Amino acid sequence: MCPVVPLGNLVQTDVFFPGGIVVPNLRITGSTARKEMGLLLENETYSSTSGLKDEDKNNLWGVLLAILGNFLISISLNLQKYVHLRLACRADQRTYIKSKLWWCGIVLMGIGELGNFAAYGFAPVILIAPLGCTSVIGSAVVSLLFLQESLRASDLIGGTVAISGIYLMVTFSPCASQEVTGVKIQQYLIRWEFMLYLILEIIVFCVLLYFYKAKDKKHIVIVLMLVALLASATVISVKAVSSMLMATVKGKIQLTYFIFYAMLVIMISSCIFQVKFLSQAKQLYSATEVLPINFVFFTTSAIIAGIAFYDEFHGSSFLNVLMFLFGSLLSFLGVFLITRNRERRDLQVSYINFGQVPGKKIASTIQPVSNRLSYGTLQNEDDSVASQCKERKTD
Repeated sequence: MCPVVPLGNLVQTDVFFPGGIVVPNLRITGSTARKEMGLLLENETYSSTSGLKDEDKNNLWGVLLAILGNFLISISLNLQKYVHLRLACRADQRTYIKSKLWWCGIVLMGIGELGNFAAYGFAPVILIAPLGCTSVIGSAVVSLLFLQESLRASDLIGGTVAISGIYLMVTFSPCASQEVTGVKIQQYLIRWEFMLYLILEIIVFCVLLYFYKAKDKKHIVIVLMLVALLASATVISVKAVSSMLMATVKGKIQLTYFIFYAMLVIMISSCIFQVKFLSQAKQLYSATEVLPINFVFFTTSAIIAGIAFYDEFHGSSFLNVLMFLFGSLLSFLGVFLITRNRERRDLQVSYINFGQVPGKKIASTIQPVSNRLSYGTLQNEDDSVASQCKERKTD
């Protein structure tokens, strides 16, 4: 609608109708012309504003689902850890699979992951991925209740910094919400920006995999970089599958597109290999090292993937992009402060001097294995004596 030119009792304007039909210099006469045209302009303004409100509403739903899902995941992990610690202290050594509390944790984790999955259907990837820091904040809070861990000053500072980063990311996130369909995904796949990004990612992944497998390099950066590169494929496919399912629920059937099932296979396979490498990293390094580095790598990879594939910063101002990235850096810093110098809570068991055990001739000290419920097997007295005799003969 072009600007309205009042001419006494006349109202002159250009009117655009659907289909590209334009009526230039349309004049409306009568005493109620101004009132009718005012209502028309008001309806037009309301319709354009309501579109922005719908986009903000979708982003808000996505943020709430992601925060709730990550918080449930943090509760689930602490519940499972609490069950393992409690069962390890008992004499009967009952398996954790028989614990109802452990199964409650599994159910909560499933609900949380489902919330994260649905969140990608409402909001952009670059907004949902950094919200994973809420699981770290929630884990620090829940551990005070379930595991009775102490509250440190770095926890309070890190939580405040991370929440400030979340606020900046939500405030300055891209407002342009796009409906992802099968046709659009096929168009995104052939964009030159994504093709260049895909080629570079494949080259880097192959080089890292060569050092990991052939050279047997298990450095934490190499392992978690492999996790992050797989995570980029995960977030792209999760966003595609979730958005196409939402479009199907709204009445626009997307399940007939082959790209839907291709993205579903990519999502499942990338998740499996991602968990494999992440488990390897947790076995080799402590959680205080794995958690912050993995969060930084994963978030950075997800943001780059969202930009390269879905072009989610398109139309955003330089200030919005700068403040969004600053919010991401604050969330990185908050996670680092929360996980910094946090000790693992294991069973409080002491060292055992076998020289004090009756009937044992060996006198040495061993450290109990933290991830097992027993100290291992001891040599029989005869075997110990025989081994000592052999050593004397060789001397």
